[in-house]
Amino acid sequence: MKKRATVFISALLALLMMLGGSAYAFSDVQGDPNEADIAALQKAGIVSGISAEHFAPKGKVTMAQGVAMLVKAFDLNIDHIRFIKKPEASDYFTNVPNDAWYAEAFIYAHHNGLPIPRDADPLQNLTKEQYADLLFHALTAKNDYAFIKMYVILKDEADVTEAYMNSIQHLVLGKITELDDGYFYPKHEITRSEAARLLNQAILFAKKHEPIKPVPAVDPDISLSVTKVNDDVNKVTLTWSNRPHPGYGISVSNIEFTLDGQALISYELHQPDPDKMYPQVISEAKIDTYVASTYKPVLQPAAGSTSSSDAL
Repeated sequence: MKKRATVFISALLALLMMLGGSAYAFSDVQGDPNEADIAALQKAGIVSGISAEHFAPKGKVTMAQGVAMLVKAFDLNIDHIRFIKKPEASDYFTNVPNDAWYAEAFIYAHHNGLPIPRDADPLQNLTKEQYADLLFHALTAKNDYAFIKMYVILKDEADVTEAYMNSIQHLVLGKITELDDGYFYPKHEITRSEAARLLNQAILFAKKHEPIKPVPAVDPDISLSVTKVNDDVNKVTLTWSNRPHPGYGISVSNIEFTLDGQALISYELHQPDPDKMYPQVISEAKIDTYVASTYKPVLQPAAGSTSSSDAL
């Protein structure tokens, strides 16, 4: 009977661990206004508290803690970089020991564009504006997002460090943070509870919003010229120059007319037919299209268009 009870208790504990049940929630966050955000981060394995049972929501956040938390939350790494030698924290920071528990996080943060000063003190408490700036750069390290283009007036904006204002504005516009009756309190040292709130809201923002797709660069061998047909219409000629033979082609795939008076001309590049023979002579491919004279023609590659370097 005792053996069966032991098995039952073990199974129950395992189930609670898988479900992230409240039995394992921090005991000191009940009633905290950001309790749900803290619980979400705990369940995701992003925060672990100062002990198994305590989160210390009113405690302060050091630079080391903040950087480590952001790197983990947004999975920032250096997998996309090739190094001649293994990077060390001392290569980039004067006050971060190479054997510190947070050293790797600082390296990852640096290579993902988080603006951490070279002489930053990892043990300093972060102010709300410092954390907001690091958070926004971590959120946009891998992807850009569309934000409303407007300026939010802060009643205490005179206290905001100029370098941090852009990040604060984006966090407010994205509803990742809120103002307190118009105040942001930029110089206040941020609490662990407040930091958890901002971080979880940033994570939710990233899940709800599609990143902006990067616009392909216009090939340097593609040029655009405009010839007046009459007062109402212009002929737009796209030219793909410096081709090794006349087998290459270019076409207009789409024209999008914007409210600010631009005609965005998408083009596609076409490779030679591999089954044909072409005279080896420097050539150029051309295509004409027509646009109302009230619009300014602007080139943009069509999605998936092959660049001239790929087509050679």
